[in-house]
Amino acid sequence: MRVLAILALVLIIDPVWSQVDVSSSQTAKLPMYRPVLLGAGRGSLINRIDAADLIRKGQKDAAIMFSCSVKKDGSVLSISTYRGTPDSKLLEQEVHKNLSAAANPKFVPAVYNHLPVDAIYYGTVTFRVIDGKPRLRIFSNQDREELKKESDFIGPQPFVGRGSKFEGLHYPNDAVTSELSGIVDLAMKVDATGALKELKVVDEYPPLVGFRRAAAEDFRVASFIPAFRDGKPVECSITLPVYYEP
Repeated sequence: MRVLAILALVLIIDPVWSQVDVSSSQTAKLPMYRPVLLGAGRGSLINRIDAADLIRKGQKDAAIMFSCSVKKDGSVLSISTYRGTPDSKLLEQEVHKNLSAAANPKFVPAVYNHLPVDAIYYGTVTFRVIDGKPRLRIFSNQDREELKKESDFIGPQPFVGRGSKFEGLHYPNDAVTSELSGIVDLAMKVDATGALKELKVVDEYPPLVGFRRAAAEDFRVASFIPAFRDGKPVECSITLPVYYEP
């Protein structure tokens, strides 16, 4: 699999979906839009990862991208990791461990039109060793240019229900083998209300086994929690890596 070299460093901040009833009083307090957020406190992913232990095990500078389905109660349904830099295996294992069902991780759930929704979170974890000390950062996007700028940008997140026809990722049934994983780069334009305005497949790996078609079909009907910058919803044009695994 191709490797993405990431120099970035800070943002702290499936068919089965949860069913959570929200009272009208709670709904009135929720914003129009809110992306999935990592949250704070001991349960947050940024505080779960043992950076000191990674140094002890020999982890050098590294980065890994990940995505996870976050239900409307903030729990994690599934996780995928991909496009790690060279020698990022220890970091990848630590991310997996702390997002697994056994760890029972909790995110701040997404909100669309004042109601919690199931959505997909896209993040990038970076790890650096500076003067012998670990520096761990998590960005809530996977856009190369935003990562290079170390911005506070939060990428758009596809969600289920509330008018969105997005139903999650569907592994292509025409793939030559069910053991094959694939990744597709989607260039998309999403406005400040979360509406998809443009969608184009710009790359796929491996080619010609169905991942390109699957990604286009999965996302062309999606609505999004809009991107956020400086705490406000904004229009954006990004390239989103979409990862498929058996």
